[in-house]
Amino acid sequence: MKFEHLQGSIVAMVTPFCQDGSVNFDMLTELLERQIAAGTDGILTLGTTGEYSTMSHEEDAAVVEHTIRVVDGRVPVMVGSGSNCTVTQIEKSRLYQSMGADALLLISPYYNKANAEGMYRHFAETADAVDIPCILYNVPGRTGCSIPVSVVERLARHPNIAGIKEASGDMSYAMKIARCVGPDFALYSGNDDITVPILSIGGSGVISVYANVMPAMCRQIVADWLDGNHARALENHLRYLQLMNDLFLEVNPIPVKAAMNMMGLDVGPMRLPLCEMGEANAATLRRTLEEAGLL
Repeated sequence: MKFEHLQGSIVAMVTPFCQDGSVNFDMLTELLERQIAAGTDGILTLGTTGEYSTMSHEEDAAVVEHTIRVVDGRVPVMVGSGSNCTVTQIEKSRLYQSMGADALLLISPYYNKANAEGMYRHFAETADAVDIPCILYNVPGRTGCSIPVSVVERLARHPNIAGIKEASGDMSYAMKIARCVGPDFALYSGNDDITVPILSIGGSGVISVYANVMPAMCRQIVADWLDGNHARALENHLRYLQLMNDLFLEVNPIPVKAAMNMMGLDVGPMRLPLCEMGEANAATLRRTLEEAGLL
């Protein structure tokens, strides 16, 4: 399935693990089918929420293969192929393209960071090496660096760079990026709590952690906004804002996996250095889930 300026709710999938730490492929199938049944517009695998940073390259490839096979073209599948090493990012991007990915999510180079020209080349050379759309991923809270607006403006003109997942939480930055939005470049919210504000400045949707918990509602909020039913979109966004925020009481994906386990979706533990949620935060999250009618 082609990725053509996709609009809507794209779920940033968790990777379920068995208690021994191995990938739980049976549960992954169940989660994928749950998303598709709820009307999710797209699947992202191997994002931050998917804990790819603690998985081996072989496990990454196995999760991608399984996801693409189970989804079977019913919705587009985006794969996180980012690395702080451009050569590695290119290798992974080519591999996932060959496996049938519809789009790629490329992260800014964490730790080594890079100046503006290095940042540009990191993305542009990756996009040159593949034939499927590439989505930039700006998440300075994770990477320690933001993609400069000038670099995004340059990259938006690249024929194979189709948009940006904006996860800085900085609406001023997002509004500057919104000037790039057009038929060939999409702006996606990377923070559930500001999905409606991002949509209001021309965003195309959200790449969502919250959608793991309430996939149908996440899709409904975006669909209502895009259909012009702004009042209902805002009403539901505010209704579930506390839950969206509580999914970040601790570093993602600790709270969302805790929430799913509380809901009876056995996604298992995290891999170190991530571990179980603190008792006080877990109690807060449980209360919010109860208030949302999810337990």
